[in-house]
Amino acid sequence: MKIVIAAASGNIGRRTAEKVVQAGAETILLTRQPEKLADLVTQGATVKPISSDNTQGLIEVTQDADALFWLTPPKHDALSLRDWYTQTAMAGARAVLENSVKRVVHISSLGAGAAADLGTVTFVGTVESIFNQTFSNLLHLRPGYFMENFLGQVKFIQQDNAVYFPYANNHDIPWISTDDIGDEAAKYLLDERWAGQWTRNLMGPENLTLPEATAILSQVLGRSIEYVQVTVESIQQQLALSGATPDVQRELGNLFHDLGNPDGIYATVRTPEAITPTTFEQFATHKLLSQIRSTTIG
Repeated sequence: MKIVIAAASGNIGRRTAEKVVQAGAETILLTRQPEKLADLVTQGATVKPISSDNTQGLIEVTQDADALFWLTPPKHDALSLRDWYTQTAMAGARAVLENSVKRVVHISSLGAGAAADLGTVTFVGTVESIFNQTFSNLLHLRPGYFMENFLGQVKFIQQDNAVYFPYANNHDIPWISTDDIGDEAAKYLLDERWAGQWTRNLMGPENLTLPEATAILSQVLGRSIEYVQVTVESIQQQLALSGATPDVQRELGNLFHDLGNPDGIYATVRTPEAITPTTFEQFATHKLLSQIRSTTIG
């Protein structure tokens, strides 16, 4: 079995790759940072530095592929984020069509395509539609908010005993581990028995507000961690300083505003199949705490 994994060096792509490699499948990893996947190469994977908008490269690498994992990689220097999502999806879908790839697992988002002004949540809805036109067997996994977003808060936890997000204190969020997303993706990539085109929400084990999440984090760390709500505008300013284009700043601002809407996409009703196993306490204990410790030692 040959499986191609796009955006393989990110949190979800890497976890998916690890599981697929462990299962013994022929694994082709696509990334612009091949050095991050050196350990998987030693386990038998092949790495190709092919960009997600390289149509010809994608066609060549997916020849004889049984399955494709697709996740639109972030691109903060994109002049148009909408165009980036569309262009890369068109390139991926063309490869699927040319090579009759049997199965595609796409990482979408909870609420994909629900409205026209939701930033990347809108754009992944477009990606879903483009891939659906290939008529291959397609699964769009729609996760909630990543627990791993806390990893970007490590320096603030160390310096300020605080975390900073743009959401109200009473806004409950479906936190999910990217490990669980990768595990689900790998399961469907390796399984030849399913067919059709469908979606599946992934919402973690429970919804938590930021004060509830930081209370758990405080228990794990053994010291008090405060939640501080910041403005979306302040995040956009930080994005600008990191090189994000005005369009990316605007579209991610739209995304943050909607994610903070109490009647928005995170008001989605939970169903049993949306539940995934990793709790926030487990994430904080096994992943966030080790990151804090390694950064402190470093």
